[in-house]
Amino acid sequence: MVDTPAMSGRVKRVSIAPVKSLGLSHPDTVELTTSGVVGDRRFWMITADGRLVNGKLCPELMRIRSTWDEAAGRLSLRFPDGTEFAGHVELGEPVEAKLYGEPHPSRRVIGPWQDALVRFAGFPLTLLWSERGAVDRGADRGGWVSIVSRASLERLGDEVGQHPVDGRRFRMLFEIDGVGAHEEDGWIGGCVRIGAAVVRPLGDVGRCVVTKCDPDTGTSDLDTLGALARYRRDGRTEPLPFGVYGEVVEPGRVSVGDAVGV
Repeated sequence: MVDTPAMSGRVKRVSIAPVKSLGLSHPDTVELTTSGVVGDRRFWMITADGRLVNGKLCPELMRIRSTWDEAAGRLSLRFPDGTEFAGHVELGEPVEAKLYGEPHPSRRVIGPWQDALVRFAGFPLTLLWSERGAVDRGADRGGWVSIVSRASLERLGDEVGQHPVDGRRFRMLFEIDGVGAHEEDGWIGGCVRIGAAVVRPLGDVGRCVVTKCDPDTGTSDLDTLGALARYRRDGRTEPLPFGVYGEVVEPGRVSVGDAVGV
């Protein structure tokens, strides 16, 4: 049993990506399961040689907005020029693919989306449907949820000399307010209630060059890594830490405005 938490903050924004590496969606409410938010990172992409297509390879992809209705099986991609491809997803044959070096059960997606993504990206790729969700930190590491505080974003802004720093750069599931800068680091190993769910932070989220990119343009315009290297190079579990990731202990609904308690 988890004790009643002390009030620490509130959820300010929820961010998911139905298609990994594309633009984020911001639902007001999500159902957090032991596998995370159903439909988050449901789709992902690989190159012709099986390499993960991500923001490092093609940051411009984050300019594409995706919408996915898990119950109806309907996917929509809206491109920067306003062109939209939408329809019911039909799944093809299983594809042997690896995500972060581990086999990741997936199936080929049949429909217009792949050709549209190839034209935009400018190189061959395959759009895949993930059986369990292509999250950055998978089942072996418990990475079904991620958290960063607005105060941490403010602290980073002080370091880079820019306010505000858009939290979308870090692609975290939950942004929270009402706690101190990097206070979430101290939650690693404990339990945190978020809305009706309980999560257990397991480690730092070490950062990469994708966080330098403006989430609306894909252009590298902010030296986030240099700033992190100056004032918090080493984390408890990963270098250049910013925010935490963890596992879901008790599933439940989480909405913008919900209390966050340790």
